[in-house]
Amino acid sequence: MSTNTNDRPRTFFGQPMALAYLSFTEAWERFSYYGMTAILVLYMSQMLLLPGHVEGIVGFASFRATLESVFGPMTTLALASQIMGLYTGLVYFTPVLGGWVADRWIGRRLAVMLGAVMMSAGHLAMAFDASFLLALLLLIVGCGLLKGNISTQVGELYAETDGEGRTRAFAIFSISINVGAVVGPLMCGLLAQLYGWHAGFGLAGALMLIGLFTYIAGFRHLPRDRPRAGPAPKQAPLDSRQWRIVGALAVVSAITVFQSIGYYQNTNLALIWINRNVDLNLLGFHVPVAWFNSIDPLASIVGVPLLFALWRRQAARDSEPDDLGKISIGAWLTVGANLLLVAACMLATRTPVIVPLLYDLILGIAFLYYWPTLLALVSRAAPASIKATLMGAVFLSLFAANMIIGWLGGFYESMTPATFWAMHAAIAAVGGVLAMGLRRPLLWALAIDEAGMPRDANPPVPATASIAVGATAD
Repeated sequence: MSTNTNDRPRTFFGQPMALAYLSFTEAWERFSYYGMTAILVLYMSQMLLLPGHVEGIVGFASFRATLESVFGPMTTLALASQIMGLYTGLVYFTPVLGGWVADRWIGRRLAVMLGAVMMSAGHLAMAFDASFLLALLLLIVGCGLLKGNISTQVGELYAETDGEGRTRAFAIFSISINVGAVVGPLMCGLLAQLYGWHAGFGLAGALMLIGLFTYIAGFRHLPRDRPRAGPAPKQAPLDSRQWRIVGALAVVSAITVFQSIGYYQNTNLALIWINRNVDLNLLGFHVPVAWFNSIDPLASIVGVPLLFALWRRQAARDSEPDDLGKISIGAWLTVGANLLLVAACMLATRTPVIVPLLYDLILGIAFLYYWPTLLALVSRAAPASIKATLMGAVFLSLFAANMIIGWLGGFYESMTPATFWAMHAAIAAVGGVLAMGLRRPLLWALAIDEAGMPRDANPPVPATASIAVGATAD
């Protein structure tokens, strides 16, 4: 019998080789996505939507008229904010449709490849004023086809009973997301500052193509598409207790919209505020504004082991917050981050660079408190027959938040910056108050006691076990 090590199946950190190709594909995709979004609102407000450029965008006059029929007349900055909100909101909505298309018609493999091609084309279309709206459409549809389907393929590498293997796989997969989210704004932002906006968009497109080639290179390792024949078996209707749980989960998801508004404004008007009000000269180097979008995903990477240690210590003392408690803490941290900007606006005309750095760091930790906790709660409490549907529906809270964020950006020029950030602190505080005030009835409706244990025979999955999976919203 041969003992040659070449006869042994290759693995990726002890996991199937397919995970390597899926993880690197996702890293390139997130690199391109976050790199592009880090410069998008700045590009629109400082160049594309100004006279001399905006007239060249195909179909933009009709598009603007449609937006203003809904939201009222908008300045250039308000319009840029609204477009950014629509774009990021729809990016969280279309994966629901992309999964449905893959399940019903084209399969996950083809969906991912089509999504990658469309996103590459979208990034490259950003190089031309005329194709701006087409570029956004390609990116939104492409992300919808790729995002959910590639995550589903990670889960399909493991048996339903292999919960431990799946958790480790998603932990590795989430690292690739965060690495892409950190590096993308750094590279695209630097290129945009040195060589112009289109250089940043071009890099995003090129790296999305690398993601496509990576996926194709691993094609033989990937799980085969499941047969798409026949309707799903009929499920038993939900009973009253299950409907109560569904309603409670919907309320919890709605509560997080408030802090998501306070959080995700950091990718929209916060970049405008930093560009106008922060002293970006650091030791003779002008810090690219887009770099600040790398800070909160970096906090997600560094913060996970720190929060694990904190929660283990609290659990040993019977003082670890329950799910609603953690969501509430996330809201109050978001309040604190926005109040930091309020203080900076009131105390100085030019804000030191350390302030937005701390702002994004606090937001990164706040995100870890509320978003992975929400995903873990839905995964644990949702009725089994609709668990996947509810897990997808949770992302609609981010869709709603980003749509509102774009609309709120329209008020920036009619307020002082301090008032604008105070408004966001107040909105996030609403989420904190609701999470605290509704904690007991929601825990009761979810059939969870105040120690975090379900009031039935099934043991819970600890929220901390899934934080690595949800270290970003992506």
